[in-house]
Amino acid sequence: MAKIAVVAADGKAAKKVIAEAMQRGHEVVAFGRHDKNETGAKTYVKKDILSLTAEDLKGFDAVVDAFGAWTAETLPGHSATTAHLCDILSGTDTRLLIVGGAGSLFVNPQHTATLMEGKDFPEAFKPLASAMGKALDELRKRQDVKWTYLSPAADFQADGARSGKYLLAGEEFTLNSRGESVISYADYAIAMVDEIEKGHHIQKRISVVGA
Repeated sequence: MAKIAVVAADGKAAKKVIAEAMQRGHEVVAFGRHDKNETGAKTYVKKDILSLTAEDLKGFDAVVDAFGAWTAETLPGHSATTAHLCDILSGTDTRLLIVGGAGSLFVNPQHTATLMEGKDFPEAFKPLASAMGKALDELRKRQDVKWTYLSPAADFQADGARSGKYLLAGEEFTLNSRGESVISYADYAIAMVDEIEKGHHIQKRISVVGA
């Protein structure tokens, strides 16, 4: 059994990760900004990510960062929260696993072009993809933290069904056998908890797509 902290725990992706982890018997503590615990975790701590301290996260095997921001004013929060979590986990054995984005996945073997730079990438999502990509670039420089960045498929479906299956991929944009890049939050949560349990991808970005 692992002891897992989920921060920014009030969002839909976070709640799926919490449910999956608890179903497998892990101990989960949720950190969020809401007054009431609506996460499913037995223990809920009302605290903003940027207010978290090293003491708050001491003793956890893994910290899942499910931070999300979508407005122009809040998008820089992706970099700020990632940096803060890295700072307070620096030099510890606690793993940091980040709910990432798909826009920064590479679309060529040379890893010089990303999905978000393509002509078919929706304009409305470019600011978010750019902000998340910047946070990933900064994360790559952190050799003092046991981080893993998990990118979902391009079509990340909040209310999609839990099939129990997924394909694990690396840095490159990957399609399933049906030529799709899609995954439900529930199947993504399976992949996230699998990664917590196995711990194979330290200081790496990986990606998942529905099988």
